[in-house]
Amino acid sequence: MRSDIRLALPSKGLLAEETMQFLADCGLKVYRPNPRQYAAAIPALPSLTIIFQRPGDIVTSVQQGSVDFGITGLDMLAEKRNGNNDILTLHDALGFGPCRLQLAVPEAWAVTDLESLRQIAREKPEGPLRVATKFPKLTSRFLDEQGITPYQLINAEGTLEIAPVIGTADLIADLVSSGTTLRDNHLRPLPDGLILHSQACLIAHRGRLQKGETVLAAARDLLEYIEAHLRAQECHLVFANIRGASPQSIAQKMNTQPHLSGLQGPTISPVFPPGQQGESGWFAINIVIRKNQLTQTIAELRAIGGSGVIVTPVTYIFEEEPARYRQMVAALAGSRGQGILLQNSS
Repeated sequence: MRSDIRLALPSKGLLAEETMQFLADCGLKVYRPNPRQYAAAIPALPSLTIIFQRPGDIVTSVQQGSVDFGITGLDMLAEKRNGNNDILTLHDALGFGPCRLQLAVPEAWAVTDLESLRQIAREKPEGPLRVATKFPKLTSRFLDEQGITPYQLINAEGTLEIAPVIGTADLIADLVSSGTTLRDNHLRPLPDGLILHSQACLIAHRGRLQKGETVLAAARDLLEYIEAHLRAQECHLVFANIRGASPQSIAQKMNTQPHLSGLQGPTISPVFPPGQQGESGWFAINIVIRKNQLTQTIAELRAIGGSGVIVTPVTYIFEEEPARYRQMVAALAGSRGQGILLQNSS
């Protein structure tokens, strides 16, 4: 049994860049002195050894237990995981790397939806419909469920968009983000041809979590930083000055407004202007609000006499214990028949 705790990260490409930036934003900056090395460290979590792999290999390594944790895409997780229960998904919505696995056909085709694609597949005289993809499991499952037969999967490496142009395939099933690459290659995604929505996720090996207290502690630390950062991303910290008779009277005013409650209520403290003795009748308040409620919050503060409003970003919001850690412990204790166990929570 190895004693080190390993976290696998994508080794190259856009997902690798976004993963490194995400971890840095979480306060978990990766220290990799030599970009050619396939090992690194996170100074904030010295118990972890960082290794770099391809996203698909990360799923395989976690499933085999040679790696404890991994950040990869939900697309690779769905494609590469086997039917066993060795992988536990700790976080299925890290908020970066969004894309979708989609069927795309040549623009010249008269195909507009899956129904017309079914008809072409049935009537194609030269043989089965040829679909180029790097996701054979997900693509075949989708085609079977949609009754698009007969078909032949063309396993392709490199750029898929060229396959219909050179005649090695009729259409493709590929990852799409903006759709620019498809348009540049005269391909069109089918509106009902969505196979899977994907983004980055955090996975772990169930057995290592169940048997190792140090691995469990590392999982808690990872989830603590990640959850605190993701929760804070949606929030602002608002300060303001309000005149009133007492903190209680100001709290009563604030409680009449729908957007001034904060996380657990406002924090209110007296203001002492320079040179003034005793109470000034002014109080400083601070609350944490959701970013999409900023306009309403400012209006409500003004309505109850608030002034000097200051708005600042929030870096972390730590709770007593990360919700996803509690969910992970519950999953390890009893939920043995599920795949992605931990759903997105706020």
